[in-house]
Amino acid sequence: MKEVLKNFTILYVEDEEDVRRNAVEYLRRIAKEVLEAKDGKEAIAIWKEHKPDIIITDISMPHLNGIDMARYIRAEDTSVQIIIATAHTDTDYLMEAVELQLVKYLVKPITKEKLQAALEQSIKLIEDKSKFSIALSEDCHYNAYTQIVTCKDNDIKLTKNERLFLDLLAHYHTRVVRYEEIENSIWPYEGMSQDAIRSLVRGLRKKVPEGCIENISGIGYRMIIFTDFTSQSQS
Repeated sequence: MKEVLKNFTILYVEDEEDVRRNAVEYLRRIAKEVLEAKDGKEAIAIWKEHKPDIIITDISMPHLNGIDMARYIRAEDTSVQIIIATAHTDTDYLMEAVELQLVKYLVKPITKEKLQAALEQSIKLIEDKSKFSIALSEDCHYNAYTQIVTCKDNDIKLTKNERLFLDLLAHYHTRVVRYEEIENSIWPYEGMSQDAIRSLVRGLRKKVPEGCIENISGIGYRMIIFTDFTSQSQS
């Protein structure tokens, strides 16, 4: 499970600082990225910007509780996996958890075993929705788990930086990936020059279908997945 979680972003929402800090510290050892929020309102703002794959949230929080937060997010996002945690068992909450298609209803204290079981269930649900496969063209796909591009049943050889770049675009394919994010992911120590990013993209474009990597001038790059590209062409 730990290896699989390296491909996902988790948002942990908890108003108790000590509980949140301990959980986030553990999750950061097994997940690709872990975001944190102290209440439902802050969590919604983070969800809008980062679109995490899994949300783990307490119910009782100031400003906006976990159930109301989940209801708001679920109305717009049916793919994110939401795990609810609470110190009390409440039949009404349990019914709402079912209604909102939540992954799990965890009763505190939350042990690593409980958390791992809930995360494993989340991953299974994500895999069932073909989360890992992204279509770059009719016969070319990128697998976000193996980080392999396959075109016409042939695997395309990528350099380390090409894999990092493509994985970043694939993970955030619903938005533009900013230059600073690319720099932090690929060139965190030496810094990113314009020549370096242009050379990287130029080489990668020779290996992937035309039109699937788009430059947004002055901002960054985004991935145009095949379903988006075809729908834009038809409109």
